[in-house]
Amino acid sequence: MENKKELRNWLDAFNLDHPLVIAGPCSAETEEQVLKIAHQLKDTDATVLRAGIWKPRTRPGMFEGVGALGLKWLQKAKEETGMLITTEVANANHVELALKHDVDILWIGARTTVSPFIVQEIADALKGTDKPVLIKNPVNPDLALWLGAVERFYTQDIKNLGVIHRGFSTYEKTRYRNNPEWQLPIDLQNRFPDLPLILDPSHIAGRRDIIFDLCQTGLDLNYDGIMVETHYDPDNAWSDAKQQITPSTLVQIMNDLKIRKEIGTAMEFNNKLSTMRTQIDVIDHQLIESMGKRMKIADSIGELKTQNNVAILQTKRWNEILGAMILEGENHGLSEEFILKVFKAIHQESINHQKKIVRMEEA
Repeated sequence: MENKKELRNWLDAFNLDHPLVIAGPCSAETEEQVLKIAHQLKDTDATVLRAGIWKPRTRPGMFEGVGALGLKWLQKAKEETGMLITTEVANANHVELALKHDVDILWIGARTTVSPFIVQEIADALKGTDKPVLIKNPVNPDLALWLGAVERFYTQDIKNLGVIHRGFSTYEKTRYRNNPEWQLPIDLQNRFPDLPLILDPSHIAGRRDIIFDLCQTGLDLNYDGIMVETHYDPDNAWSDAKQQITPSTLVQIMNDLKIRKEIGTAMEFNNKLSTMRTQIDVIDHQLIESMGKRMKIADSIGELKTQNNVAILQTKRWNEILGAMILEGENHGLSEEFILKVFKAIHQESINHQKKIVRMEEA
């Protein structure tokens, strides 16, 4: 991907004074539903109408989309509202049908991105197309796999590319449906700053009450747009009901978002500074989350020590940890003094946690 400057032309062509907004239902359910949502979105900031036609579902028996019939509904919505249309394609047959129905933007789903064979099949089917192709991150946090998918399309002479950050699966219970792992798209953005980056807050959140906060974080990190699942009756949607919002809520979100514009040297400086500070905020939240996980393990160690009548402080183990972390810190440009202060504080907090466990067991 040597000529990365070519990649952003399709997004610039929209000439928008706000981030690109892609909105619409998780799934196309009926013609009436698609048209009703499209008409409610046409006078908002949404430029592109999205709807899933083929739905890859986790378990059999769930609603898996209406199929090719839904493409005609999208076409009609495009004719009536003037909005561009987009849908997910997962194989070469989907590509052929989507192109036949003049779908403007195609996206590759997270489950598809994990398979280089399928990605190559789709890239071959799209060879040389001038339609934008957006690649969602793979379900697992693997930056190389994500970029590999982008490169497969690029080598097929597809230059109108972009990526969608929709979060990553995790077995751990968190406040998100899919953990954002912000550092991965930040790394991608740093390596390929001219590759349009779209946020999918709906799939990260899994619930509508935190979509605004995710959108704001995305814009603070210089994302180029958002893809938000939108339905006139979210609670009765046929798929992913909890994470969809109404068109009126989307309007309110766009009104409330702080959208920074690059104007002049001073503004550019402030924008870059704000982006870097948001990156620090993301990492700080990750640090706190990691410390919380560490202390939960310390609690379990305290219980095990109490059950086996073992002293809380194990000097040999502590010295081994400290020595290893000092060496690790040097590899990351961190001074020995800093590492000593940080890990002594962590160790003390761990001891305090274990002491509480001992007192509780003895009470």
